[in-house]
Amino acid sequence: MLVFSWSVVALLLVSSSWAEEKVASIEEDTSRELSVGELLERANRDRHPDIDEPTLIGGDIAIKSEADRNADPCTSRGCLWLKYSDGKVYIPYYIANHYSSRELSIITRGLESFSSVSCIRFRPYQQGDSEWLNIESRQGCYSFVGRQGSGQTVSLSRQGCLYHGTVQHELLHALGFNHEQTRSDRDNHIRVYWENIIDDMKYNFNKINTLNQGTPYDYNSVMQYEKYAFSKNNYPTMLPIPNNNVAFGQATQMSRNDIDRLNRLYKCCEY
Repeated sequence: MLVFSWSVVALLLVSSSWAEEKVASIEEDTSRELSVGELLERANRDRHPDIDEPTLIGGDIAIKSEADRNADPCTSRGCLWLKYSDGKVYIPYYIANHYSSRELSIITRGLESFSSVSCIRFRPYQQGDSEWLNIESRQGCYSFVGRQGSGQTVSLSRQGCLYHGTVQHELLHALGFNHEQTRSDRDNHIRVYWENIIDDMKYNFNKINTLNQGTPYDYNSVMQYEKYAFSKNNYPTMLPIPNNNVAFGQATQMSRNDIDRLNRLYKCCEY
């Protein structure tokens, strides 16, 4: 009888563990199906920044001062990372030691995804590097736009930011790119419904003098937010024109257009 009882207990423990793993797996799979814009907004929705963290605009773009709120650093000053004599752009990075091995693999995969499609090469920080990306888990997902000098933070919070597309999104910010919906030619492709936007978030939809690199507006860009971004009433804050039914803001990784404009910006001639 005692043997039977322990067998039952063991079976219940195994079943419970299996059920928990299955639920976790289902939750993870559901999260993977969300677009980058949805993941970012969800991760940053209830963000409570530490006192030493920067102000964010556009949901996940870090700025140093209020003067930068409506300015694109890449058009107001040189913010591109430097190209070496071999035609490659080597960008040092340092990853904080608080990530698990699984989380590290997601970040590493995101970093390495640029090398097969562009001349961008992310490499580990070395003693003597004067500029680098400091990748760490802060409050939410965010990055500065373009090269800032010294060590600049790319926050990939362990709570909601560790997906392939979100890593690519934040790295594209660090490389000099803004959100698609703030493009200078946005009004030819997207209608913004200002009345549906959270009042103190309307500035996130201001157009800026972006570096479009001669590429067309891309509804499938990993930098395009989804239609309910910053909505205060569950109505769309933006819709494509002239056809409101065109799908947009659903990217889970870089589009061909994202890659093309990256290569044009950094003059990666061989790609």
